[in-house]
Amino acid sequence: MNVAISFTPDFSGVPRMADGRTAAEHIAEVAAQGEALRVPMPSGGRMMWHVWGGGSGRPPLVLFHGGSGSWIHWIRNVLPLSRRYTVYAADLPGLGDSDPPDDVRDVWSVTRCVKAAMDQIMPRDRRYDICGFSFGGMIGGHVSTLLDERLRSVTLVGPGGFRLRRQARGTMVRLTADMPPAELAAQARHNLEVLMVADPTAIDGVAIHMQILNSTRALTRSRSMSKAGVLSDVLPRIRTRLNAIWGEFDVTAYPFMAERETLLRGHQPDIDLRYISGAGHWVAYERADAFNAMLPDMLDRLPP
Repeated sequence: MNVAISFTPDFSGVPRMADGRTAAEHIAEVAAQGEALRVPMPSGGRMMWHVWGGGSGRPPLVLFHGGSGSWIHWIRNVLPLSRRYTVYAADLPGLGDSDPPDDVRDVWSVTRCVKAAMDQIMPRDRRYDICGFSFGGMIGGHVSTLLDERLRSVTLVGPGGFRLRRQARGTMVRLTADMPPAELAAQARHNLEVLMVADPTAIDGVAIHMQILNSTRALTRSRSMSKAGVLSDVLPRIRTRLNAIWGEFDVTAYPFMAERETLLRGHQPDIDLRYISGAGHWVAYERADAFNAMLPDMLDRLPP
């Protein structure tokens, strides 16, 4: 089963990196330092995983990206984190290079595919941690209710799926095949400014390329699942240790952070919940150095 995309984007309007490379070349170089694995799913398709540090014996760390995304959401994190962990970065079912689940509108259809893939790919003799960004945090919470005691923790990063207040934000633009390359890149930048970052100067060619590539091939309806508040529904069933990280100005939560703290501390009173100053929703990209230091510190504080 192959993932169909709505059109083949023209990336010629995307700015090059400072050293002259295209964003696609940079992304390919990072990917090439790991191993790509396609793992069968119950839907009949395959789920794409990228693994850095395989065979190193380092503790396993699973990364789930955000809605309409792919592993590229973690492009500034996978190599630094692989110095401490064996990093397993998924393309969630129906997103990135992964085939779709049976039902692209149902969170449990996605979750069952993820669980089946993890049963095959994760070491059977090691405990591991999950870190999920936005939609990936929602999937991490759901799959934690299905996994065995090898799962040690789930870190929610700007998680989606809470049935809580959100501030109105700008309107995102659907990227279409009839957009000239310069307009396609400009509208992708606009969408990143609306949702993903607090500081527009954090948007570079890699971010724009990622936004175009991921959003034009997304099949799973992650946004509607998040809006439905399904993480709020499953939270009482989560027994796994939780952590949480938000960017200070994450538009999916700001200025109602206290409501999220109250909800999570009501479930786990001693949850390690932290903020990264000045950052927006895509905190692991916008403030990568701070994130790459904070996540290991949180995991180091957990019981073995």
